[in-house]
Amino acid sequence: MNYQDINKETINRWAKEGWQWAQPISHEEYIAATQGHWDIVLTPLKHVPKDWFGDLKGKKVLGLASGGGQQMPILTAAGAICTVMDYSDKQLETERMVAKREGYDIEIIEADMTKRFPFADETFDFVVHPVSNCYIEDVEYVFKEAYRVLKKGGVMLSGLGNEINYIVDNDEREIIWEMPFNPLKDEKAMAFMQEEQCGVQFSHDMSEQIGGQLRAGFRLVDLYEDTNGEGRLHDLNIKTYIATKSVKE
Repeated sequence: MNYQDINKETINRWAKEGWQWAQPISHEEYIAATQGHWDIVLTPLKHVPKDWFGDLKGKKVLGLASGGGQQMPILTAAGAICTVMDYSDKQLETERMVAKREGYDIEIIEADMTKRFPFADETFDFVVHPVSNCYIEDVEYVFKEAYRVLKKGGVMLSGLGNEINYIVDNDEREIIWEMPFNPLKDEKAMAFMQEEQCGVQFSHDMSEQIGGQLRAGFRLVDLYEDTNGEGRLHDLNIKTYIATKSVKE
């Protein structure tokens, strides 16, 4: 079994267990979004600024690794034409459930973002990509594919984890791991992931993540930082995530 299959099984299990990122929005939240009252997140806590979107009516949006019935229903309610791509069938089941409940259409694609995206060049106006790069080894490939499927002037919104969560122990008190954290190249790291039943996760520095976007051809136009939302690092206001807005020119 390759690491992508391990992570698919892990996400499916977490979804069954009530994972935070597998909880769909309510009917009331959907109705509020149709009336202009909505927010989404790319990282644990902070809402994406509304001016990162502009007018969504009629815009084609790809939710990249964005299953779970959270971002896509909101953006659909705001007027976008949405497609969601995820490799977790449990997360996609939730997308189908919300779409059926609210009576809207959404294209649902089960696919692995480490492979070529199943879309033609210049298909989308937006790519919305919440934190998920920690589950793949090569993030630059994802940015290149996102660039390919975006129209000229299209926007990619990404949630990115920095290395801090992978440096510390479970109590977030001691620095114990050497960077990069890559279980495919470190038997100790793989053993730890297996013990924690956390799939196969990878640290990525900003050279890979912001540099990778720039090398793919994007222009970075804005960003903000966020915490874990809980735990000691959060209590100390140590930022462990970055959200970026990048444009295809």
